[in-house]
Amino acid sequence: MDPSPTPLDLLIDLLSIVCILAGCLMSLAAAIGLLRFPDLLSRMHAATKPQVLGLLLLLTAVGLQLRSWAVVPVLLVAWIFQLLTVPVAAHMVGRAGYRTRHVHRELLTVDELDEVVQSAARGETPDGRPE
Repeated sequence: MDPSPTPLDLLIDLLSIVCILAGCLMSLAAAIGLLRFPDLLSRMHAATKPQVLGLLLLLTAVGLQLRSWAVVPVLLVAWIFQLLTVPVAAHMVGRAGYRTRHVHRELLTVDELDEVVQSAARGETPDGRPE
């Protein structure tokens, strides 16, 4: 007997293809942003925003193709781990880049961190008290 695919199988395959293509496009957008954007903060934005959504779409495609509820918690944990760690890593890279003068200050609209960094360099708290 040759089992023919049901309409539901075809729909799931189509959704998987759409998720894979969209996830790949998001990852491609992140890669192009890393190469083309002018400064550290723009590159960090390009690397973090589409990457998390692209991974969600790819994990969704994997879950749809495996067709098993047992794999959903594993995929969910992988996505939550990325969702929690990518912004923290980007924040740390941004602060390190700011402190080492790798940020183009002329591109910033508001620089709220300058006062805090200057106070720390003088050995005081941001409100002017000595540490």
